[in-house]
Amino acid sequence: MRRASFEELNCSVAQTLEVVGDWWSLLIVRDIFFGVTRFDDIQRRLGIARNTLTDRLNWLSDHAVVTRVPYGDSGNRYEYRLTEKGRDLQPVLMAMVAWGDKWGATAKCPPLQPSDQSGDPVELRIVNTRTGRRVPRDNVRMLSTKGATDPNMVPPRNIQSRSANQRT
Repeated sequence: MRRASFEELNCSVAQTLEVVGDWWSLLIVRDIFFGVTRFDDIQRRLGIARNTLTDRLNWLSDHAVVTRVPYGDSGNRYEYRLTEKGRDLQPVLMAMVAWGDKWGATAKCPPLQPSDQSGDPVELRIVNTRTGRRVPRDNVRMLSTKGATDPNMVPPRNIQSRSANQRT
């Protein structure tokens, strides 16, 4: 199921990939966001092998991204619902939609438009948490914090002051 484990890496990206880094996991999470919560429905929509779906749902459940809720009389059928941790992946999915619609096969005819409850389009924005003002992506950089214990998982000191989005 997994090619490598990033469990020991002190890196936020690596830790995210540890949980949802295979191609099926985010598609499963996407479908649950869509309201497709039953195993058979997820399996049919994605065309994923049943054993693979079982493995991914167990993994997502073990990592508290989804929770199993029994339904039906038998007690051995479940719906899968996103936990708070799973719902916090919404911006990741929205970023992937935006990126795919700009650079992927869906660029000419995007299949989705993130919208609010009234149907108005919404988008992700990078904002300054102190001022609330939008920050252009070229002005964003990653800075090491006290939690950065592995120098290979943060920008090198001599590069940290440069823009993260230099054009080559």
